[in-house]
Amino acid sequence: MQTSGSVDERTQTSTPKKDISPLFGGLAFGIVFGFLLHKGGATKYDVIVGQLLLTDFTVLKIMLSAVLTGMIGIHVMKTLGWVELYPKAGSAGMNIVGGLIFGMGFAVLGYCPGTIAGAIGNGALDALVGGLAGILIGSGLFAALYPRLSKGILKKGYFGDLTFPRLFKVNDWVIVIPAATLIFAVLYWLERSGL
Repeated sequence: MQTSGSVDERTQTSTPKKDISPLFGGLAFGIVFGFLLHKGGATKYDVIVGQLLLTDFTVLKIMLSAVLTGMIGIHVMKTLGWVELYPKAGSAGMNIVGGLIFGMGFAVLGYCPGTIAGAIGNGALDALVGGLAGILIGSGLFAALYPRLSKGILKKGYFGDLTFPRLFKVNDWVIVIPAATLIFAVLYWLERSGL
């Protein structure tokens, strides 16, 4: 016969089950995101190279639409108390190094990380061989060099988790509304211009 003490000890030593439902939500979101990238044409090499050559603005329109939707959506959820935002700290050095790595890969291969995944899903061998290998090798090299970089160039121009609303000491919507209006105006102009 077991006493209540032995039941409590057995319960305390058992491993708690992890909730994996967020993983399924992330997977579903990724599938929808990839589908929309594909439908928008952003997984096609010619479309991406056209953006880099400033002859096809499909990628810019997709990105600005995503920024506009995400910015308004996340701030509505924040205003309603559904989410809290924790911006990642940054620096000029982080932005420069990240921009150079991203830009070189984008220019050489014609894909960014998101469009590589979409292009692989479409069966593009250049994305699979060059893109996936580039992501793995680049990530590995950066991880290996990170301890040295984090003490040097990545700390240059450190600004922490500063945002425009914090910088100007205003409500988020004082920044979001003009930014959203500007993005919408650029999208409207691009569409009207046929770019």
